[in-house]
Amino acid sequence: MIIGVLKEHFDKKVGLVPSIVKKLINKGYTVIVETKSGRKSFIANADFEASGAKICTRENIFNKADIIISYTPLVDEDIKLLKAGCVYISHFKPYIFKDVAEKLQAQNIWAFSLDMIPRSSIAQSMDVLSSMSSIAGYKAVLRAADLLPRYLQMMITSAGSIKPAKIFVIGAGVAGLQAIATAKRLGATVVAVDTRIETEEEVKSLGGKFLKVEGANQATDQGYGAAQSEDFIAKQRSLMFDTISSSDIVICTATVRGTKAPVIVTKEMVETMRRGSVIIDLAADAGGNCELTEDNKTVIHNYVHIVGDSNLSDAAVIDASTLFANNVFNYLQYISNDDLKIRTDMQEDDIYKSSCIVTPK
Repeated sequence: MIIGVLKEHFDKKVGLVPSIVKKLINKGYTVIVETKSGRKSFIANADFEASGAKICTRENIFNKADIIISYTPLVDEDIKLLKAGCVYISHFKPYIFKDVAEKLQAQNIWAFSLDMIPRSSIAQSMDVLSSMSSIAGYKAVLRAADLLPRYLQMMITSAGSIKPAKIFVIGAGVAGLQAIATAKRLGATVVAVDTRIETEEEVKSLGGKFLKVEGANQATDQGYGAAQSEDFIAKQRSLMFDTISSSDIVICTATVRGTKAPVIVTKEMVETMRRGSVIIDLAADAGGNCELTEDNKTVIHNYVHIVGDSNLSDAAVIDASTLFANNVFNYLQYISNDDLKIRTDMQEDDIYKSSCIVTPK
């Protein structure tokens, strides 16, 4: 079986890294990599060749590969180049890009979306969302700290004392918990909120305070936050108003798979924040948790920076590529038989059912 790695056009990450290429070759795969695929991840062609991969043109990847890997989905023109019967593994976001499955189905291929894997102990080694969210939560705090025109930690100096910055984290999933841990290590005081009551203990274990809002729907059966009623969201906003007003940094991470992100931080709330405050919205590509968020843009409103960035994992591209490659390797092992072909006995498997978005006709 030949695995082909394509160069990304809209992302800095690369589908495989040399250490994983070696593992795949030891398993019996042949790995071909599009030239300069790893350049934005600081991996040279020579690094891939030293691990046993062959460097190819993009055209050769499409012609030869039985399994194709990319982090971001292919554009329509490239989808048409996928050969019938091949396996395509990516990060499709089919809950946002509704027509992606239909376009892939027309090519008569297998397509697996690693961002659709359920959150469970069995699946955690393949869970791309968790891998990327952890990096995003970490980088969100660092990005906010850089933009905030003051210290994060308490400072006692001969010229006087400086109080620690206040950080409010909305959503205590993987990104939110990593943001809490990072903010605490940097000396800030942290408050967090989540609709899932079971996250209270996790927030407190990291040193944060938990803002409890009664009456929330609990998590879905796949471990993600459930959609909430408009009445609950209004109640949530009311309880959070004072917390947001007094916060120096707000980290937004709340998303609901398959629907638009809930708008939790209103324009009115932003206008009560102190000048120089920062909002980092990791839900920007799903509409954002802040009413004023614009995806891939930094908006300044009433002297408050509002950063819309759902791809902060690119800010740690070396580690992000390594984690993604590990996820791919573990997933391939899970869905393949000893002959390296896709198993045909997994139709009732939760991981397979969730991640397989297209099968050959």
